[in-house]
Amino acid sequence: MIERRLFATLVTAVLAAAAPPSASAHSVEDLGRELGDREKYFQPIDKQAPEFELQDPDGRMVRLEDFRDKVVVLHFIYAGCPDACPLHADLIARVQEMVNQTPTRDQVQFFSITTDPENDTPDILRDYGPAHGLDPSNWVFLTSGPDRPEDTTRKLAESFGHGFTKTEDGYQAHGVVTHVIDREGRWRANFHGLEFEPMNLVIYINALGNAHGTEKHPEQSWWDRILNLF
Repeated sequence: MIERRLFATLVTAVLAAAAPPSASAHSVEDLGRELGDREKYFQPIDKQAPEFELQDPDGRMVRLEDFRDKVVVLHFIYAGCPDACPLHADLIARVQEMVNQTPTRDQVQFFSITTDPENDTPDILRDYGPAHGLDPSNWVFLTSGPDRPEDTTRKLAESFGHGFTKTEDGYQAHGVVTHVIDREGRWRANFHGLEFEPMNLVIYINALGNAHGTEKHPEQSWWDRILNLF
C-alpha cells in the first residue's frame, strides 16, 4: 500500500509540475515509442475501437460512444473462470487504485466485459467487483443482456482480436489482454498477459487523459520526467 501511495504521489507531481499545461498527441506517441522499449507486453495500436452497446447489472444500456471524452480501459473475463480471469481482475483493480489517486481519475472508465452472459447473472456481476477490490465509481461489469444474442460479447471480444476455445467442461480459453482506448474512441494499445508493470499502464493512461491538441513540446520526454522523480 505504501508503494502505491508513493507511486500516486509521484505521478501527481509529474502531471502537475513536470508535464506541459497541454500534453500533445505527439507526446503520447513519443511515450508509446519509449514504452515499447521498456515494456515487452505493450503493443501500440492506432485504429478506431469496435463500438458496443451492452448492459450493466441493473439493465442500463452502456455504449462506448458515450465515453468519448474519457480514456477507456477494458478487458474480457467471465465470473466462472478458475484461473486467469480472477488474476486479471485483481490486476485491473491495482491499476484502477493507482489511477484513482491521480488527477486523471475522472477522465478514466474501466470496463470488464463477460464472455459468458448465459451464466453471469446480474447478481453475479454485482458481486464480482467487491470481491476483487474494483471501485464502482469508474468501473462496471458489462454483459450482452437478456434480449441480445448469447454470443454478442464473444463476437465483440473477437473484434478486439481474441479467439475462443470452449472446453468440454464449459471453460473458455481466450487471450488475457488489457485494451486501452483514447478520448476520441481510438484503440491505442494492448497490454498483454498478467506480467506487465502496472506503473507503465497507469503512466500511459495518464498521458492519454492529458492529451489535447498537436503542439510539439520538445523538452524532456514523459518517461524521463517520471524517472527523474525516483
